Amino acid sequence: MQPQTDSELILNIRAGDIRSFERMFNLYAENLVRYATTIVKNSDDAEDIVQQLFVTLWDKKGIPDAGGSLKSYLYRSVYNSSLNKLKQVKVRESYAADSNYVSDGHAASANEVLEHKETAHRIEAAIEELPEQCRLIFRMSRIEQLRYQEIADQLGLSVKTVEAQMGKALKHMRVRLKDYVPAIIIYLLFNN
Repeated sequence: MQPQTDSELILNIRAGDIRSFERMFNLYAENLVRYATTIVKNSDDAEDIVQQLFVTLWDKKGIPDAGGSLKSYLYRSVYNSSLNKLKQVKVRESYAADSNYVSDGHAASANEVLEHKETAHRIEAAIEELPEQCRLIFRMSRIEQLRYQEIADQLGLSVKTVEAQMGKALKHMRVRLKDYVPAIIIYLLFNN
């Protein structure tokens, strides 16, 4: 019997019920992608935002309290993630403008070059610490910029497995690189 209310759905998901999680996904994912698309103006980015939300919800069981509105929680999460994506785009554009300034004959300082190399080294070291399959999936997603379905097809895995491995990789990277986040964000945004 399928849950009838958000409260029942939330309680079942917290208990690890995959069917309830799939029901939530089927109820909300498509509309959440449309909503995110209206904000970020890019359907691929919107799909990534929603997919990451569901991975986080499943991995962390970060479902709201049973008394709250699941729909409101999901839309608010997508809204916040979409705004973060727009900020990343602004940073990328700003960095591109600065890069053009440097490439137009203005040399970068020695400190900037060293910081860039150190950041790249720390990112690579953190990636190398990942288990083999997790590392491969992370590289395919973040470096080759393949979608989860493409990764799953190439590796003969389910999309859920790819999502779970990416969640694990992202958690590791956040913990491992927390002290370098600003430099790393800029590095990752502009070296792909």
